[in-house]
Amino acid sequence: MPKEAMYYDKLEGNVVQCHLCPKNCVVKKGEFGNCNARQNIDGKLYSMVYGKVTGISMDPVEKKPLFHFLPGKGVFSIGTSGCNLHCKFCQNWNTSQVKPYEINVDEVTPAQIVKKAIKSGSHMIAYTYNEPIIFYEFVLETAKLAKKKGLKNIIVCNGFIQEEPLKALLPYLDAANIDLKSFEDKFYRDICSAWLEPVLNTLKILNKSNVHLEITNLVIPKLNDKSILVGNMCKWIKKELGDEVPLHFSRFFPCYLMHDLTHTSEKTLSRLGNIAKKEGLKYVYIGNIKLKDWENTYCSKCGKLVIERDYYNILQDNTKKGKCMYCNKKVSSGFN
Repeated sequence: MPKEAMYYDKLEGNVVQCHLCPKNCVVKKGEFGNCNARQNIDGKLYSMVYGKVTGISMDPVEKKPLFHFLPGKGVFSIGTSGCNLHCKFCQNWNTSQVKPYEINVDEVTPAQIVKKAIKSGSHMIAYTYNEPIIFYEFVLETAKLAKKKGLKNIIVCNGFIQEEPLKALLPYLDAANIDLKSFEDKFYRDICSAWLEPVLNTLKILNKSNVHLEITNLVIPKLNDKSILVGNMCKWIKKELGDEVPLHFSRFFPCYLMHDLTHTSEKTLSRLGNIAKKEGLKYVYIGNIKLKDWENTYCSKCGKLVIERDYYNILQDNTKKGKCMYCNKKVSSGFN
């Protein structure tokens, strides 16, 4: 059954206005919001994806990607359909860019998800695959139950959310990976149908909270791979968030509406990784490709190899409860 949405106002003539994300959609009776997940039914706004799960899986936490939050552990992962962004390069477009009635789903309750997560042996639930912001009510209720059962909660998110709902979710979150798709507002408007400022605000709010934060930047040839652009992004991260927030550069492969572009070259990825390090970021990674040393974690204090990886597999872990075994510097979060 649909769930009445949070964060909306009723207007005249059975019209509603959603305030979950910065788009503030005005939605007429019978219509969906821009995210394709929230619908006006007789003058009330409903989440049409509440409990309608399109994917359930066990993943390594490194796949989110989170390299500094309980490394090596498995995470119970769920997603629905819809998204409040419409990125032309979307890798999950077949679920994110459709309405809920256009795709097969399994209907579950928050309690059932928590029970399944516990049965899986995982100590974490990740809200991922599509955008967790747009199934906010289900995320919030599930996260609350998960916390009571001692589970940790992770979002893999585009960060395009209003402050009030974000802050209401923070007490139940333990970790987040935010897609910082570009450090250029024009890119967001032309390619993603959004804008940059709310994402930066989300990053700052998360960073000031107790939520472990990591950032992913998908590098797309000719669109967001300029050295000066990435340099400015890294300067901002260091100044506003700190030099130990992990940054993951991810390799682009042609997808959805961008089959005319080529995949990102190793040379470009290495160039941008080195720029990030030159700007002073301590933990820089390159994903979606195997490049020597760009998957490994080196202690930011003593410089020694503490976690060696092969894609999502950990080959050696020289940490103890998240601290470097050589100098006792904290490297990872999430340990009780």
